[in-house]
Amino acid sequence: MEAGPDEGVAGAVSANETSETNPGDTPSGILTSQQLSAIEDEEVLNKLLDKAVDFDERRMIRAALRDLLKKKREKREKERGSRQDDLKQQALSKAGTGRMGMNRGQTSNHQQRSHMHSQLSASTTNSFTKTTGSMANPAMAPAHQCSPVVAAPNMKNVKQMLLDWCRAKTEPYEGVEIRNFSSSWSDGIAFCALVHRFFPDAFEYSILNPNARKDNFELAFSTAERLADCPPLLDVEDLLRMHEPDWKCVYTYIQEFYRCLVEKGLVKTKKKL
Repeated sequence: MEAGPDEGVAGAVSANETSETNPGDTPSGILTSQQLSAIEDEEVLNKLLDKAVDFDERRMIRAALRDLLKKKREKREKERGSRQDDLKQQALSKAGTGRMGMNRGQTSNHQQRSHMHSQLSASTTNSFTKTTGSMANPAMAPAHQCSPVVAAPNMKNVKQMLLDWCRAKTEPYEGVEIRNFSSSWSDGIAFCALVHRFFPDAFEYSILNPNARKDNFELAFSTAERLADCPPLLDVEDLLRMHEPDWKCVYTYIQEFYRCLVEKGLVKTKKKL
């Protein structure tokens, strides 16, 4: 039987391979599109996709994943809009209360007006003061200079297999199209999608912004370091200065990330003979 994308990459990239493992328990038969659409857990769909060998079944699972990510994104946007409407209503209510208080104060003596004005100022300040959280800037280890890729007879095959593996793992993710190891990774979304594929509970993919390149790079690299023990070989500031990252640097990082996944037992591999 033809080896899957994980097994092909492992045979050429990993020095020591782990024995083949099976994903979590999944139905043995092919599920219908209605059954797949009822699944609301990305991890379950990802496991089904890993196990599926039939073309039509894989197509239905990928479609279900895309629909699920879209639903999550729409739900998030709806909740955000609702929160914004609530904040606006609260602000209008506070402002109306303040104006009524000021009108009442005009009928009182100067001391009462001053007192009410102080209360109004404090109330307005408190109503518009909020604590906002910002994405923590991970303590990045000193960036390693990209090592030159050593030429080997099968190097081209290894590179292509790793690229195919990345493409297969990120295929269900909207906004990601892996064509190479350079421009396809320039906004950081592809890194986030690849990391999210193996750690779906680490962050919410549907709210990521392709224009927030720095946040995307930092999120992907810090998550990979924290959960997969993958060292941050790429320097975020260097990536931001370049329109397109050096393919050798990206290739080296993805290679290392793959090795870390193998060591964690998160990638199915076939024992090397």
